[in-house]
Amino acid sequence: MEAGTLTTVTAEDKQAENQPNVPRDGAQKEPAPKDSGQGPAQDSAARAREAKPAAERKRTRNLSEDKRFKLFSGTANKPLAEEIGRHIGVPVGEVKIQRFADGEVYFQLLENVRGVDVFVVQPTCYPVDQHLVELLVMIDALKRASAARITVVVPYYGYARQDRKDRPRVAISAKLIADLLTTAGANRALFVDLHAAQIQGFFNIPVDHLFASPVLVSHFRELNLPNLTVVSPDAGGVERARFFAQKVGAPLAIVDKRRTDMNVTEVMHVIGDVSGKTCLIIDDIIDTAGTLVKTVDALFAAGAATVYAAASHAVLSGPAIDRIANSRLEQVVVTNTIPLREAAQKLPKIKVLSIAGLLGAAIESIHMETSVSTLFN
Repeated sequence: MEAGTLTTVTAEDKQAENQPNVPRDGAQKEPAPKDSGQGPAQDSAARAREAKPAAERKRTRNLSEDKRFKLFSGTANKPLAEEIGRHIGVPVGEVKIQRFADGEVYFQLLENVRGVDVFVVQPTCYPVDQHLVELLVMIDALKRASAARITVVVPYYGYARQDRKDRPRVAISAKLIADLLTTAGANRALFVDLHAAQIQGFFNIPVDHLFASPVLVSHFRELNLPNLTVVSPDAGGVERARFFAQKVGAPLAIVDKRRTDMNVTEVMHVIGDVSGKTCLIIDDIIDTAGTLVKTVDALFAAGAATVYAAASHAVLSGPAIDRIANSRLEQVVVTNTIPLREAAQKLPKIKVLSIAGLLGAAIESIHMETSVSTLFN
């Protein structure tokens, strides 16, 4: 039996059909005067000035009652997706994700998504390749199920650090991943704190780039740390640290470092006055924590009184947890873009803040077609 297309007509729609002067969105439309004395072009201009913007009309809708909106999640960070769902009042959609004996992913949608605006939450964190392929398979299934629009919500974008040819004969992997997501069928993308903002240019689809700084700034404002100085651990993160410093009203310092090998860095010296100050290191990713602990040592050598650290993405691979535990750091604040390993959850020095509310507000704005830029504040 072939599946038919079901069109739902609401009571408001029927009423609008019987009243030609009332549009279907419920907004009152004044009848045009019989003899206005103006031409068609002037009438259209006048109506355009008086018309209510479409975004405002859509903003009155409730996502929990919107049948044309669905939220799905992969296996990378389902707790975050469920928390986002609670913020916007929408449950995470039912899917079936399994692995064959050889590791191949099997994905099946258990809900109808025909004509639906779909959001898929899946950070490409460890194991990166497994979660990436899972995301690609999910996008393909949604596309073949006739979803109206597919927005990938990727809180952590794997391969983001391979965004240029810094050595001969290397791949620009960040661009490759962008091509894969687009080819799979993604119509839009939502990211949090890309390692390099220019990665947005690798996509030929609309990209919304959020920052976790509003969540982090609120936390450190509440701590009200004395004599605070914000520190960038390298030259590449100066813009990020400067923005944070402006928000908390603190001066900025920079640690000059030289990378000697992959995942190996050597801190050179501190630029700025940190003597007797409470220092806050701001970064986007904490991977092996090698840069972080060497930055801490450099700050204490320059006379810092106390050192905190904050980052958007707690990758925490290899010896990262031991390095943080044995360091002189007072506290490391991260967000839940990536689920913490069990050992990291047990470490008192690491505090996790949630960005579910921020992502939920962005998802709602994208679906309602309202401004996302207001979330930057």
